[in-house]
Amino acid sequence: MDLDLSIEAPWPASTDWADLAIRAAEAAAEVVPELDNPRLAASLLFADDAEVRVLNREWRAKDKPTNVLSFPMLERDALLALAPDGPPELLGDIALALETCAREAKEKGVSLEDHAAHLIVHGLLHLAGHDHETSPEDAAVMEKLEIKALALLGIADPYGDH
Repeated sequence: MDLDLSIEAPWPASTDWADLAIRAAEAAAEVVPELDNPRLAASLLFADDAEVRVLNREWRAKDKPTNVLSFPMLERDALLALAPDGPPELLGDIALALETCAREAKEKGVSLEDHAAHLIVHGLLHLAGHDHETSPEDAAVMEKLEIKALALLGIADPYGDH
């Protein structure tokens, strides 16, 4: 998968966010093989809360920032049927909100980098058609996939109950 990254201030320059995003995407593709398609591309925006709030208001009618937004461009059936040869296909867009991510990381007692990696994996799973809001069973499936992907990155279970 090709990632188109946009890393905006105030995301700290002390972290290589591009490397983190690539590693998170590789881990996600390891546990969700349909993401390991050379035709796929996704955009990832590292933004601030204000920008994510605008996106959340415009696209989800929720006037507040959130940690991560995902905007899928392919239906799950189309993703599963996508041949490895052919023109590029946009899987979708993801946006992370710094202040919300940083606050949540602090509350969870984890690094911003680990929490951002979790949210990137989470967003990619949404782009692949997984959804934790449809049923408790779907939420459990998605959590297990996230935990497996994060373990590949050396990141502990973010849910703490598995």
